[in-house]
Amino acid sequence: MSEEVGAPRSPSSAAGGQVPFLQKGLCACDSVPAKCRCPATISLPVPDNPQLQSRASLDSIIGQGCRIQVSVILPVRNTECWLDECLKSIVEQDFEGTMELSVFNDASKDNSINIIEKWKLKLEDVGIRVVIDGHDSPQPQGVGFAKNQAVIQSSGTYLCFLDSDDVMMPQRVRLQHEAAIQHPNSIIGCQVRREPLDSTERYTRWINNLAPGQLLTQVFTSHGPTVIMPTWFCSREWFCHVGKFNEGGKGVPEDLLFFYEHIRKGGGVFRVDQCLLQYRYHPQAATHSVLEGTIWNHRVRFLEDRALKHWTSFTIWNAGKQGRKLYRSLSPANQKKVAAFCDVDEKKIAKGFYTYQESKERPKPKIPIQHFRDATPPFIICVKLDLTGGAFEENLNTLDLKEGLDYHHFS
Repeated sequence: MSEEVGAPRSPSSAAGGQVPFLQKGLCACDSVPAKCRCPATISLPVPDNPQLQSRASLDSIIGQGCRIQVSVILPVRNTECWLDECLKSIVEQDFEGTMELSVFNDASKDNSINIIEKWKLKLEDVGIRVVIDGHDSPQPQGVGFAKNQAVIQSSGTYLCFLDSDDVMMPQRVRLQHEAAIQHPNSIIGCQVRREPLDSTERYTRWINNLAPGQLLTQVFTSHGPTVIMPTWFCSREWFCHVGKFNEGGKGVPEDLLFFYEHIRKGGGVFRVDQCLLQYRYHPQAATHSVLEGTIWNHRVRFLEDRALKHWTSFTIWNAGKQGRKLYRSLSPANQKKVAAFCDVDEKKIAKGFYTYQESKERPKPKIPIQHFRDATPPFIICVKLDLTGGAFEENLNTLDLKEGLDYHHFS
C-alpha cells in the first residue's frame, strides 16, 4: 500500500465560526477531573501562518493555547494489519481546520506502536498534531479505558472517534464538524460501507436507512446505538457533560452504556447521510466479547426507564419466544402492566392465554393472546425487522400508529 502523504495542511479556521469551550468550573467530565482538558477561555482564531511543514512550527502554535478544532480519538490494541490504512485515511482528510490525533495503545503485543510512530512524522509534517500514550501491562485495560485516556490527553474542541481497524473517507471530519456545529448537544454519525461487503447485511441496512426520527425512536433494538460508535463525532463539552465511558473492560458494552446516558441527559442523534466510514467486520472485533445476555439486560432496564414508566398498560407484539422472554425479564410492576400478547399465528391465538409458570403468585398470571388487529396500543414490538419479506411491516402500517408514541421496537 502506498504511504504517500498529501500536501501540508493549512491552519485556517473551519467554516461555522468559533464555538465556546466549556468553562473549567462547570465541567461534568468525571474521568479524571484534575486532568480535564476543557479550557477556561473562549477559542481564539488560529493565527494566519504559512503552511505548517515541521513539528516545531506546529508545536509553537499549539503551545500558545488549546486551538485544535478536532481531535481524532484512536484506541489501539493489536491492529497492526489495519493501522496503515487507518492512519493514511487521517492524512487524507480534506478538513481545512486544525486537527490532532490522540492515540492510546492498550498493551498491544504486535507491531502496532512502531507503525504509529512511523506515521507520527508523516501526520505532523502535514500539520496534524499527534499525541501518543499507552501501557504495556500483561493485560489490556479495555476499550472504554483506552478511549477515556485518549480523550483526556487530547485538546480539540470536537472529538472524532475512530476504531483502528476502520478507514475514514476524506470528507468525514469536514462534514461531521459542520453538522456538530449545527447540533451541539448531539452525537453525529454517518452512513457506512461494510467490509467485507456481504457481512451483516440486515444490520448495515438498518444503520444506513433509519429515518431521522427513528434515530431516537429505535434506541431499544438489539442493534444497539442508532449511529454506530466508530462514526461518533461530538463536542468535547457535550462529552464531558455525559461523562466517561464505562471502564469495566472485556464484556462491557461501553458504547451502548454511554449512548443510553447520552439519551438520558437529553442528547440528540444526527446522521450525515453520506458514507464516511469503511466499517470492518472481523472475528477479533471487541464487540464479539459482549454476551447477548448482558446486552439484553441493559436494554430491558433502559426500556423500562425511558418508555414503560410512562405507560399504565401495554401490549407485547409477539406471543412467541422473544415476547415471552421480554415479559419474564420485566420488573413485577411492569409485568402487571402487560394487558395482552398479540400475534398473527392462529395456533398461539387459539390457546387464548400465556400462563407465567415461573411466577410465585397464586394463581399464576395468565395473559391473553390476541390477533394484532384486536389488540390495544401502545405496543412493545418483539418482531425482528426486515425478516418477513415486508409482511410484518405491512401489518404494522395498516394500524396507522405513530412510532415512539404508540409503539417501540424491541427486536
